[in-house]
Amino acid sequence: MGYQEIKQYREQHIHKQVNHRQLNALHDEVMEQTVQLAMEKVEEEQGKVPAPFAFFLMGSAGRSEQSIWSDQDHGIIYDGNQGEKEYFLLLGEEIVSGLEIVGYERCEGKVMASESMWTNSVADWKKQVTTWLEEANWQSLRHFLTFFDSRVLIGNQHFLAEIKQVIFSYIKDHPGVVSRLIDNVGFIRKGIGVFGQLLPEPSGQMMGQINIKTTTLFPYINSLRLLAITNEATKAPTLDRFTTLKRKYPYLEQYQSLFQSLLEFKFRFAQQANNYQEVHYIPLKQLTKSDKQELKQYMKKGSALFSQTKKSLKNECSKW
Repeated sequence: MGYQEIKQYREQHIHKQVNHRQLNALHDEVMEQTVQLAMEKVEEEQGKVPAPFAFFLMGSAGRSEQSIWSDQDHGIIYDGNQGEKEYFLLLGEEIVSGLEIVGYERCEGKVMASESMWTNSVADWKKQVTTWLEEANWQSLRHFLTFFDSRVLIGNQHFLAEIKQVIFSYIKDHPGVVSRLIDNVGFIRKGIGVFGQLLPEPSGQMMGQINIKTTTLFPYINSLRLLAITNEATKAPTLDRFTTLKRKYPYLEQYQSLFQSLLEFKFRFAQQANNYQEVHYIPLKQLTKSDKQELKQYMKKGSALFSQTKKSLKNECSKW
């Protein structure tokens, strides 16, 4: 099976998925087939893989929250030395090319295994995440937060777990960085106006459409990521984080079912998207009165969740 055949398989099945979970399971299947094929191609040209490694996903793929269209966010961890990095960068380039053919856009921010920042040895990854947290500027923390929403698709699960343990140890010893992380994701884009109306894009290509990602999803995702970082929860999907963390934070219970419904709400409207950019937007004219009320509820509750999480974490960190 070549990349074109995998692309055809994806196109034949992508619209047959009936819910959010099925859709993300299909994405995993398609991406895994693509990465396996890329590995075979590079082995033919460059020889056997020189060290054990893990290929991991980040972003919406890492959280198992992809829509029908998705871009690429991924990296490689290998258990070897600097001299072996070239092989894994070549593998990363082949993976990127393969995924692009199959139907996954390249990441605009270059968060891909073909880039030197996102393909490293276990030892260098440990240094990298520590440096991001030590620098604690807006960009370095943004890289760190991107990395933290990660899960292994192919390879050794332990490598990623080992790096996350380094993160947890650093946070425990430097609780002040939590405040910087909260500030980094603290801006919530307004989706509701002063008169209770939804606020679509006022101009441009997406005029009249609501960005559900920035106005609605982000407060839930960011809240649970912050709690996961401070509570040593390794799983990346937001729903898994809810399940793990609600024992300690009972207030999360009410938001978990809301977030599940929100993912299905997004799934329903994203079916009509023609490309990656469109999956984050919902045309206001497509929403019924009931849909609008539902969307507003998700927005209001997401904002309340973030406020409660921020307050809880600042209180906890002051006692560390």
